[in-house]
Amino acid sequence: MSGRQPLHGTVAARWTPGVGWRAVLITGPAGAGKSDLTLRLLGRGWRLVADDYVHVTASAGTLYAVAPETIAGRMEVRGVGIVPACARGLTRLSLAVELTDGPIERLPEPAARTVEGVALPVLRLNGFEASAAEKVAAALARL
Repeated sequence: MSGRQPLHGTVAARWTPGVGWRAVLITGPAGAGKSDLTLRLLGRGWRLVADDYVHVTASAGTLYAVAPETIAGRMEVRGVGIVPACARGLTRLSLAVELTDGPIERLPEPAARTVEGVALPVLRLNGFEASAAEKVAAALARL
């Protein structure tokens, strides 16, 4: 993978029939709910790609994510510790999820985050909302 430092964030992936595996990059400040949201996604059949740090690389205008070898297949769960997780290897990134505790726009304008020179659509939300996992799935389905 890229010789760059790993990117701070968690990545979870979902299988979509006819499309294949697609992943979301979940970022936000410490304590914003990255692992909490990821646990809820995993409980809905998603797979962990990387927890806390991820290598992201671009190829032919597409972004791909993979866990650093030292943390692959493991996730830190606050209050529990390091736990194994059903994981995937290299997976195409399709969406960035930025967690915030601030107000969320009801009908936001489309936004993007540039990673490795590639624009990635952005969804901003509160990771602790009960509907956060469904919002991530809905946003990914629209792409």
